[in-house]
Amino acid sequence: MIAREQIHAVLDHPVYDAEGKKVGDAKHIFVDDATGLPEWVTVKTGMFGTSESFVPIKDAALVDDHLEVPYPKSTIKDAPNVDVDAGGHLSESEEHRLFEHYGIAWDDAWQQANEPGEGGWAHGETGTAAGTGTAAGMQTGTATGPMGTSEGHMAGDTAGRARGTDDDAMTRSEEQMHVGVERTEAGRVRLRKYVVTEEVQQTVPVSHEEVRIEREPITDANRDEALSGPEITEAEHEVILHEERPVVETRTVPVERVSLKTDEVTEEETVSGQVHKEEIEVEGLDDPDDPDARGRKR
Repeated sequence: MIAREQIHAVLDHPVYDAEGKKVGDAKHIFVDDATGLPEWVTVKTGMFGTSESFVPIKDAALVDDHLEVPYPKSTIKDAPNVDVDAGGHLSESEEHRLFEHYGIAWDDAWQQANEPGEGGWAHGETGTAAGTGTAAGMQTGTATGPMGTSEGHMAGDTAGRARGTDDDAMTRSEEQMHVGVERTEAGRVRLRKYVVTEEVQQTVPVSHEEVRIEREPITDANRDEALSGPEITEAEHEVILHEERPVVETRTVPVERVSLKTDEVTEEETVSGQVHKEEIEVEGLDDPDDPDARGRKR
């Protein structure tokens, strides 16, 4: 619920719908003259602010620098057309149409407004729903109906000019995606040495001794040596044979050095993301791109 002292904090400030979408800017606030509490807010939409819609403010909330209303943008834009400048007040029939559009039961709202105690927000100082309202804005006027007497608070245009916000242009904003890089740890590599056993074959030359019988005849040169022993005897002579065998011996020798080094490789990678941007639509023109069509209503 918006208090009376918060009216100037609402005027000419953005209005957002239930989904967080900007609807437009608040231009006028209509208050109930029995309580002085804001009852309706008008929101100007469109590029030139040619459309102005009424929105119930009873369940609205002032958040930071904008007003949030519990209705979708499409519902607000389709609200019944009410001439804001026609006397500065709402008639009973106009208010009834607005309640019906926003799905607010007229009889239930009337009953709730006149409940005893603080729940009956339409009570005035005399305890009744009827009374005479005084407008707090540029124009004044009253309209007595089932919801009590309401007054039109139309200080929007004056407040806007006082603050220098009479510019009809709108600023369109959008999000831009900026992509950077960050250095993160992708993995680790370590050197580990372990021992394996493998078979190695190598051919080496080996030699051995063999027995060979040699016979030589008796000659004058060896006759004396041949007759030096007994004439007929038994004898035995032994010869030792030798051979070479392979001998395996291992020795540890350094063969190479292994180390780790890193090389930086640059490659292209495509990233995608979502950005939000505002779109501006024109209402009230047959052809928004036709400069001659400006000002002509549909």
